[in-house]
Amino acid sequence: MRALTKERALLSVSISKDAAARAVFTALAAYSAFAVFTIAGYLLYASAGAFKSIGIAEFIFGTEWSARTQTFGIARMIVGTAVLTASSVLLGGSLAVLTAVWLVFYCPRRLKKLYTQVVNLLAGIPSIVYGLFGYKFLMPLLVDVFHPDNAGFGLLACTLILSVMILPTVAAITKNSLEAVPMHYYEGALALGCSKNQAVWNVLLPAAKSGVVSAVILGIGRAVGETMAVQMIVGNGSGYPFGAFLPFTTLTSNIVQNWGYAAPAEQSALIADGFVLLVFILILNVCLVAVKRPNGGNRFFSRRLKEGSPADTLKSYRRTGSAQDILCIVSWVAAALVAFVLVFIVVFVLAKGIPHLSVDFLFGESGNAHTTLAPAFVSTVMLAVLALAAALPLGIGAAIYLNEYAKKGSLFAKAVRMFADTLAGVPSIIFGLFGMVFFVRRMNMGYSLASGGMTLALIILPTIIRSVEQSLSEVPDSMREASFALGAGKLRTIFTVVLPQAGAGIATSVILSVGRIVNESAALIFTVGSASTFVPQGYGDSAASFAVLIWKFMSNGLQVNEAYATASVLLVFVIVLNLLVSLAERSKMKSK
Repeated sequence: MRALTKERALLSVSISKDAAARAVFTALAAYSAFAVFTIAGYLLYASAGAFKSIGIAEFIFGTEWSARTQTFGIARMIVGTAVLTASSVLLGGSLAVLTAVWLVFYCPRRLKKLYTQVVNLLAGIPSIVYGLFGYKFLMPLLVDVFHPDNAGFGLLACTLILSVMILPTVAAITKNSLEAVPMHYYEGALALGCSKNQAVWNVLLPAAKSGVVSAVILGIGRAVGETMAVQMIVGNGSGYPFGAFLPFTTLTSNIVQNWGYAAPAEQSALIADGFVLLVFILILNVCLVAVKRPNGGNRFFSRRLKEGSPADTLKSYRRTGSAQDILCIVSWVAAALVAFVLVFIVVFVLAKGIPHLSVDFLFGESGNAHTTLAPAFVSTVMLAVLALAAALPLGIGAAIYLNEYAKKGSLFAKAVRMFADTLAGVPSIIFGLFGMVFFVRRMNMGYSLASGGMTLALIILPTIIRSVEQSLSEVPDSMREASFALGAGKLRTIFTVVLPQAGAGIATSVILSVGRIVNESAALIFTVGSASTFVPQGYGDSAASFAVLIWKFMSNGLQVNEAYATASVLLVFVIVLNLLVSLAERSKMKSK
């Protein structure tokens, strides 16, 4: 009798622990939604003064931005952002789709893994490095070729750089969508008399159209929110982008260009600028959710079969293949061009930077009259430690809820994933504005590593959530069932069986997060500052990370060699991190 009572008591304790754990993980999962509402609400609160004094209509449709006359309108910036985004997505998106088709259907098997690494490395290059490359190489090249009246600033240079920057995002998502198309679509197309090229371009690519549209929308979000590279080469002029070499201003470059010398009234207007940008991004995310219909694009082939008779369908798919053959050739050219651009950018930056590296420049003692990267090493590590310490528990807890506790089809789980994706799509400049308004001012943390670290935690949170959730979903259910059969409760099973099995995936999320931290610049300028003279002694100090240091070297125009040297160190970090991600994924595959 006593044994039975004891067993019931232990069972009751186990149930109460599981219930408490479920409540905690649910709260952690809800944090992503809370973060999105907090960012939007706080930016709206901080910009309310500008909207009230200027007027919403005058602010959005006004064409003049003048601190002297206290006139603030962002119509020019909206037009500049829209035109630059459209031209970049048209060029970069087209190249990305062609590259993805080549990678999935035409790439030789031996090159596939290597080329995938090329695309991943292209995605990992910091935007500040793209800006440096555009400013010091691309713009002088355009001047030599076209002989414009200015130094090459304007739409053409921005479009070329931004196209390369959004290409890996669109290509990666399109590649995943193409690989998800069932193989019997291809086999059915061949059975109808199609050649390989006809099957690829007439059947498989249209079947993945929902994924392609999602990729393009994400590319638009990336282009709309890009800050540092655009700010360096757009020219920040007062005109409209209706010419290849007419300097203009975007919503993001307007914030960076004017913030440093802005009075309180103009700062409020700049925050309102950021809020309008956030609204655009949220609208894009709503559009993204709308096109993400489960298997929506995969109905294409079966629907075409039902639209007409078998004879009509056969005739439709056995059209002349000349157009498809040309597209095949174009995809090879696009893939070669993408690889060449990556190799050229990396080699150019390394060739310019490595000759200026020295032990003293890397690790020498810092001081007022001595430039060294020692403060950047320390500050970057401190930022990474704080951001991971804040984001990892939140991200892992949310992922545990989504994979281990949420019921299939749960509306709350769908909402959490949607808000996590929304958070991932928020531009870093918006995070920077929020961090400045909330952590720097509201929490009285000042421009410090603490403010920057907490802002970075918000930036990397969605990466951790989705990466860890994916890793948890790959743990076989048989391992959970075996643990339950041995008498372990759900909570104990998660921490002793599931999480250890997902260790490689968690390590991958950490590496990806570190890469995002190392590459970040816009958010840190607004929360940490750019002090680079002395090694920080604590989280209350202001300091410059590597990416911010490049921007500082370039902004004064006197330390270009130091900017190249710092960029080369940053590129080496990116290459190493990509290799670590590949090793972690290979380890995960072997464990299966």
